[in-house]
Amino acid sequence: MSEPVTSIRRPVRLEYDFTAGRAMSRFLLGLAEGRILGQGCPECARVYLPPRGTCPTCGVPAEEEVEVSPRGTVTTFCVVNIPSQVLVVPVPYVCANILLDGADVPIFHLIQECPIEEVRMGLRVEAVWVPAGELKATFESIRHFRPSDEPDAAYDSYREHL
Repeated sequence: MSEPVTSIRRPVRLEYDFTAGRAMSRFLLGLAEGRILGQGCPECARVYLPPRGTCPTCGVPAEEEVEVSPRGTVTTFCVVNIPSQVLVVPVPYVCANILLDGADVPIFHLIQECPIEEVRMGLRVEAVWVPAGELKATFESIRHFRPSDEPDAAYDSYREHL
């Protein structure tokens, strides 16, 4: 009797085309200008980042463009010990959910320029952009986030965003 196949090791590659749509296109074009744009809901006033075009809670069009701050608060994070084929950062490195000031939804990005043991929930961080001549309509326009010189945020200010 032969053994059942329990796993297969093969390189996997998924290729796909992404159509950004109006809301995401404005967000990406904002990144190319060094700005972070969300959308505000006219009913609940939540600011979604990246924008979705409609409020997922209220179900109404959300067309108000809201520029949010490049500074924010680490809400959760993880230390990554597996090398990435896409990122050119040595392991270990830190990825975090960052609640930018003025937004109601955290974004996921790298934390750099600080020892990994100093990353914590509530840490205040700021975006580090590529040079102005290298800005593009992509999340890669923000190289990473680094600690700002601000005191840690109070837990109550981000506890709803964990």
